[in-house]
Amino acid sequence: MRVLFATIPEKSHLYCMTPLVWAVRAAGHEVRVASTSQFTQAIAGMGMPAVAVGSNDEITAGMSANRDSQGWESLDWNELDPAKLTYESELERSQLFAFGCAMYNEPMVGGLVDFARAWEPDLVVWDPLTYAGPIAAGVVGAAHVRALCFTDVWVLKRQLFRKLYEQAPADTRRDPLGDYLTGRTADFGGAFSEESITGQLTLDPLPDCLGVATDAVRAPIRFVPHNGTGALPDWVNVRPDRPRVLVSLGASNHERYGGDYVSKTELLSTVAELDVEVVAALLPGQADELGTLPSNVRVVRSVPLNAVLPHCSAVINHGGFGSWATALVYGVPQLVVTTRLAEQLLRAQRVEAQGAGLALETDQTSPEQVRDGIARLVEEPSFRENAARLREEAVSRPAPSRVVPLLERHAQERRAAPWRMPSA
Repeated sequence: MRVLFATIPEKSHLYCMTPLVWAVRAAGHEVRVASTSQFTQAIAGMGMPAVAVGSNDEITAGMSANRDSQGWESLDWNELDPAKLTYESELERSQLFAFGCAMYNEPMVGGLVDFARAWEPDLVVWDPLTYAGPIAAGVVGAAHVRALCFTDVWVLKRQLFRKLYEQAPADTRRDPLGDYLTGRTADFGGAFSEESITGQLTLDPLPDCLGVATDAVRAPIRFVPHNGTGALPDWVNVRPDRPRVLVSLGASNHERYGGDYVSKTELLSTVAELDVEVVAALLPGQADELGTLPSNVRVVRSVPLNAVLPHCSAVINHGGFGSWATALVYGVPQLVVTTRLAEQLLRAQRVEAQGAGLALETDQTSPEQVRDGIARLVEEPSFRENAARLREEAVSRPAPSRVVPLLERHAQERRAAPWRMPSA
């Protein structure tokens, strides 16, 4: 069969999808991976044919111009208690979300539809924010599947918002995301349904204790780390003489928002006060910003996290899904120092609740608190034991290769008539 993967131009989203792309190709199916023209090099770097569907050079400029947006309440998706939510606050959140989705998807949707018409995929697998995916699938009658790369707060929040919407006075009811997708679906001859948001099927990589329950039809899949490429130094395969602490700040804050949200030199120096070996796995640009560091800090540039983590006793990360989930599947206790953007704090708190790590908010945390947190993770055996338990839950989910037969059946069973524009 022909399988079209579609993703917004974000490396963390692409990397989460990469092992499934490889698995589908290894099973003998034809594969294409589509995103904007600025992202084709990243796709080609994972060894797959890249399809450019539109151009979008405004995303990075918008994010870097609004560095403080990671603290905006409307971008905070961590609160899921219905008793604490109001229609007004969720409407504001939905409005900004719909705007962001349009910013990502508008440059892609026309090109993705054109390519789908030309290539005629049997299945479209889409990143959870790539709403152009189900539109392209509908235009050609293909089945479609949503592949998660975070806790599914987007669908749960949607369900909670719809309940608040039904309870609100009729003259105040607005559904920004639904309205946007209804309009864009109609533009191509389709009728909007909630499957445009949930997918016909959702592939969920999270253990049940870390995920959220929604009405979406879902199937489990194992998260297989893909953290990019890079030459591995010899020392990564040698067990260290003292606890090794990995520090990873991800790529998105540095590349998209114009800088990290912590003082790297101060954080590394303070953690190095412990009797540990500190490994700072950074982008070249991040490493270039460092000052003088203690002798027990090793700075490495562009080394995949999955290569370093096996011999680590703890990891400090910024809450990005790739770093967080890679630590999860290697059973390494993690100290997450994050903003409230999206559901990053929620994931950190879920790991903390399971006794496998600690959660801190960036703007309320000192380097000394980070140091003391790492001391706990290294010295208290319960953190390692609980992280090992979560690892077993995570890796017990079906590997991407075992999910391919499910996708094959889904593509056959959910094939539909292509959308048709109404006659004039």
